[in-house]
Amino acid sequence: MLKSMPLTRCAGIALATATLSACAAGGAELPSASYTGEPTEPSAEYIIGPLDKVTIHVWRNPELSAEDIQVRPDGRITIPLVRDMPAVGKTATQLQNDIHDELVQYIEQPIVSVIVNEFNSTFEQQIRIVGSTEQPASLPYRANMTVLDAMIAVGGLGEFAAGNRAKLLRINRETGVQTEYRLRLSDLLKRGDSSANVMLTPGDTIIIPESRF
Repeated sequence: MLKSMPLTRCAGIALATATLSACAAGGAELPSASYTGEPTEPSAEYIIGPLDKVTIHVWRNPELSAEDIQVRPDGRITIPLVRDMPAVGKTATQLQNDIHDELVQYIEQPIVSVIVNEFNSTFEQQIRIVGSTEQPASLPYRANMTVLDAMIAVGGLGEFAAGNRAKLLRINRETGVQTEYRLRLSDLLKRGDSSANVMLTPGDTIIIPESRF
């Protein structure tokens, strides 16, 4: 005759089974995005990327100023008296300081300001959405961006998307370790389950598979 298994042991096996099932479904889940009405917090200062457009103003020297200068694919810009200035990877403040250091050779105490007009951002600041979606895309990250914001931007799930098998890949910038998290996009977009909405961080990649037939 088989002996009955203690309840504590049964509970432990059930918990282990549930944990393995969660891992098989695509990794751990991130905490839900907060809806407590907390004030929006600024993110890290914006880093200029290729194809961004910037306006450079040199006070009292309009001939040295330039509007809507596009950062070239090689990451540089050219303005009067400053040729092939590296712009990618810098903040607006860093770029204006570098331009100042170049112009000081020609004019006395130049006052330079840089404004970013159009944003594409660097790869490290983009959110990439690939797989079964209406419009796969790379989106510039913005402060307090959520999965819902990203999915609205790409037009939602594709017709045959398996939204609850979607994954989010996130790289720890300090260690370089990539972690995979499970997303419940069908619950979020089709059932309106707000608990399935999570916060994004710069560099996240969302992968959406298709349903298996």
